[in-house]
Amino acid sequence: MNKTKFFFISCLIVVIVFIAVYGGISLTANLGKSQSQVTAEDAAKQLNKIYSKINVVNGTPVKGQIDIDPADVASSLPDISKFPLTVNNTSDNFVEIFSSTEKSGTGVDGWLTDAANDFNKAQLQVNGRPASVKIRNIASGTATDYIKSGKYMPDAFTPSNELWGEMVKASGVKTQLVTNRLVGNVPGIVISKKKYDALVSKYGSINVKTVTEAIANNEFAMGYTDPFASSTGLNFLVTALATFDSANPISEKAIQGFEQFQNNVPFIASTTLQMRDAAKSGMLDGFVLEYQTFQNAADLKNDYVFTPFGYRHDSPLYAIGDLPSAKLDVIRKFAEFVSQPKYQQAAKDKGFNGLEDYKTELRAIDGNTLSSAQKVWKEKKNGSKPIAAVFVTDVSGSMDGKPLNRLKESLLKGQKYLGKENRIGLVSYANTVTINLPIAKYDTNQQSLFVGTVNSLQAGGGTATFDAIVVATKMLQDYMATDPNVKPLIFVLSDGETNAGNSLKDIRGLIENYNIPIYTIGYNADIQALQSISSINEAASINADTDDVVYKISNLFNVQM
Repeated sequence: MNKTKFFFISCLIVVIVFIAVYGGISLTANLGKSQSQVTAEDAAKQLNKIYSKINVVNGTPVKGQIDIDPADVASSLPDISKFPLTVNNTSDNFVEIFSSTEKSGTGVDGWLTDAANDFNKAQLQVNGRPASVKIRNIASGTATDYIKSGKYMPDAFTPSNELWGEMVKASGVKTQLVTNRLVGNVPGIVISKKKYDALVSKYGSINVKTVTEAIANNEFAMGYTDPFASSTGLNFLVTALATFDSANPISEKAIQGFEQFQNNVPFIASTTLQMRDAAKSGMLDGFVLEYQTFQNAADLKNDYVFTPFGYRHDSPLYAIGDLPSAKLDVIRKFAEFVSQPKYQQAAKDKGFNGLEDYKTELRAIDGNTLSSAQKVWKEKKNGSKPIAAVFVTDVSGSMDGKPLNRLKESLLKGQKYLGKENRIGLVSYANTVTINLPIAKYDTNQQSLFVGTVNSLQAGGGTATFDAIVVATKMLQDYMATDPNVKPLIFVLSDGETNAGNSLKDIRGLIENYNIPIYTIGYNADIQALQSISSINEAASINADTDDVVYKISNLFNVQM
């Protein structure tokens, strides 16, 4: 064998041995690892690879003057005209009524609208003058905020349930119950049939007690809505607390039980629509809903079972404030008018007045206890895990002027709801991404740095939105390596345009793998582009180009933080 041939064969053997060894290492590298471990490692590699190609700058945090006064709900509320009048008065002898949205809208949600229009057409005489009503379509929680704060006072208020009336009464506003029912309705837990059957098989029956037990045992994934804004959410909160201590729903025993239960609640929605979208994705086994809505949702009736709970939602009617007798007479006449069989049948046709045999299971509860229950929820809703959140702020050229000013206003007023036990960071982006504020506990010092940094933001340059999301994700992963006992969130505040850096397609898999909810807030924005980001992990998207932006964002932070 000549030297050339020997050298060739030797090289070939070395190559074959290298391939065999390398291949063996590759084949055995993932032996004994779960798919989630392998995927997590792949995601970490991908995250580091993409991050390494992004131009990231470390900014210098700037301290600002913090406002130590508590959050002022009244100042965040928009002008009342933001909430439409669905019925206008037709005479000078009239009253204005705040009405919950499930009955004062249009279509199946327009029962009270239709009845009120008929009342106005009837020109009924009250104290010798034709009477009429003005109906304002407004969610019960929001209406309660207006009344309690004194920012706008209607003559009457018909929330979904009595709980809001009790809270208004406890705030010191004069409240007179005119009737405890305009129309019948019931809140319930809507459970997929497959999960319902499994729970019945184990627990024998389904009620809030067995549901809370199943959730605490991590056997049932359920979502519910914001108890500061939603009637069904508030009802579920106090009902759940009462399952741990029926005598005192805000006792230490009840609070401890609720905290354990809340540890396993995967989702709290800002709106019913957001919650239903999460259910459609398969994320939830069940969620809360009113029976009237359930009756009108064909997509739910076939695949879900409705289980009533808590206080009935019979739309009580209250007179608000120190009203003259003439207005009280109009309110009473209207309550009498809509109670006629004709209108009660019309209500039934729209899904109301069902489940009439269901009786409220709980004892009466006063407004002060309800307010205390909301505070318990605010403190304990994240269980034993604080939130770690990164705010991703768009400072590209297209945000210059009004959009950036609105963004700053949103954050500066909304930051009072962030919670002292949570961890907060902030990045800004144009062509490059700047880490303005590393993640840290939101104590007074971090709050001062947050306020100062937000005030110092300036606009200019391109828009690398997805680069900034990668940086925020990397910040959260690095922080969680040292403090794993947190729940990560990302808030993106932008106009939705992207013209630099990575695309959504480039990082979509990364977002899906890390499963961090990304809430988007759009300023003069391409809302659809922002919604496509939020929808990946079932987060909410808010259009901030409206008069109620501060109120909306304050509610979002209150729910999620």
